[in-house]
Amino acid sequence: MTCAQKPEVELIENPDIPPQELVAQLRKRGLVQAGDRFETLYGGRTNRVWRLHGPADDLVLKLYRRDFDNPLFGNDARLEALCLERLSGTGLAPQLRASGTNGQEAWVVYDHAPGAPWRADCAIAARVLADLHAQSPDVTAPPGCNGSAAISQHALAILTRCAEPERGKLIRMRPYTAPVEAGPTCLIHGDPVAGNLLVSDTRAVLIDWQCPAIGDPAEDLAMFLSPAMQQVYRGAPLTATEESQFLAAYENRETVVRYLALKPWFHWRMAAYCLWRAQNGAPDYAPAFELESAALAVC
Repeated sequence: MTCAQKPEVELIENPDIPPQELVAQLRKRGLVQAGDRFETLYGGRTNRVWRLHGPADDLVLKLYRRDFDNPLFGNDARLEALCLERLSGTGLAPQLRASGTNGQEAWVVYDHAPGAPWRADCAIAARVLADLHAQSPDVTAPPGCNGSAAISQHALAILTRCAEPERGKLIRMRPYTAPVEAGPTCLIHGDPVAGNLLVSDTRAVLIDWQCPAIGDPAEDLAMFLSPAMQQVYRGAPLTATEESQFLAAYENRETVVRYLALKPWFHWRMAAYCLWRAQNGAPDYAPAFELESAALAVC
């Protein structure tokens, strides 16, 4: 191509452009047209994501990391594509356009969801999670952690990856509340943090479906309410009033009661996760660890 020639696909604002062989594959499938533009999206913390601007479509391209090793959040492209397909028409997730592989890397393309990451109005977040948990889509997903024993075992597994002396201190903070047995399950998002809820007017859409599960809906409540996750994705934990507003707006009282009973265990596991992240190159998780530890101490 000479300097006078215009590329078939314009790559803008994007120092980390999609692999050219992937762009060629998308072109063959009719997902990329002449004059379309790629723009890097920086909201995610795991995969490479671009917004594809075209004259007719506004799409998102996600290319999944293969070296992903996270003890709390999975990264399964197949599950994301399946959830987007099964939830089509519900308004709970973006519309899937296509999925495939580029060499050994998986990718998905879906409609860009309007809106901005959640910042305020806990009732909006509560409603979208309640609507999701009321669904019964045909999704074969891994089981979530259900009950205090399972959450405790998961937290201990994360702590085996952490270093002393902080690991020992956190082990000694293990909750000793009454055990909570496993409860009813449904499709859960697995990572409904503020950055994964895009709000437009009074409705929210859930994005980043790479770690769903068939699990206890209380797990989704705990993930959204987590002081650590609110700090990392929104810049501040929820106030006590905001947490109460969220729980009041979530329609299933049984799930709320389960969340409250399991709350110390959720805080303990999240503190273990934040410790692991902080000790492995993510300094923004150090204050998140302190927040989660403080919440655990008052449970």
